[in-house]
Amino acid sequence: MKAQVINPMLNKEFKLRFRSFKSFLGILFYLGVLGLIALFYIYMETRYQSMGMFRPENSKNMFMILAFVQLALIFFMTPGLTAGIISSEREKQTLNILLTTQQSSASIIISKLVSSLSFLLLIVISSLPLYSIVFLFGGISPKLLLLTFGLYFLTMVTLGSIGVFFSTIIRKTIVAMVCTYGVAFFLAAGTAIITMFTISFTSYGATGPQSNPIPYFIAMFNPFGVMLALFEPAANMELKNITGIDVHLGIGQLITFIVITVTLLFFSIRKLRPNMKPRKG
Repeated sequence: MKAQVINPMLNKEFKLRFRSFKSFLGILFYLGVLGLIALFYIYMETRYQSMGMFRPENSKNMFMILAFVQLALIFFMTPGLTAGIISSEREKQTLNILLTTQQSSASIIISKLVSSLSFLLLIVISSLPLYSIVFLFGGISPKLLLLTFGLYFLTMVTLGSIGVFFSTIIRKTIVAMVCTYGVAFFLAAGTAIITMFTISFTSYGATGPQSNPIPYFIAMFNPFGVMLALFEPAANMELKNITGIDVHLGIGQLITFIVITVTLLFFSIRKLRPNMKPRKG
């Protein structure tokens, strides 16, 4: 009955992933970093106060710092967890054995991806108690918290699909990991630089007040830009005035990342067994 409910490969991956002592150390290190950042921020804010009190209006700033740091950690950890899930099997010469089982290519790809992202999702969810410090002082709505964690999940799935794709088409794990980190770096920093350049060009290079939609279509690839638009609605409004597009940046990213994820997973599934063709007659 258990085998019918849970995919056997997924069940195996869960046991290997969550029973490891390294997984416990990873969660401990992750929460320790976020906790130290929160405590350091509170210390710096109360250090120069005459009564040593933490002002409630600073809770939003602390939430923003934690949110951006956690998103940066997701960018750092996701490629490392997903870029070797197929190529490592190929290097250990166990991929051919895996392909001879009754598991379909889609089942193998999805199971590997879900097992890797479930560990990262556990780490992100385990950080929720840290955000209780913010709610203790107020200033943050539950809706904003849900949108923030929704952005985390969307970013994890998209970066994970990128890692699976490179892991499928590239034989060496180290090369697949470098490519995945390169794409992640471009999404985080490259798109931000290009967006600022196009905005600057539009502001100072145009002869008249005309809209330029290019910054919007570039910025919607950057999760950090979307997070800034969630925290600061004025930033999203300014982008609307420049581009003339009256659609929230987060909606554009949601649609774009879903298309990217589905497309990359589709090609990963097709490339896993590239030489298999349906029999004729």
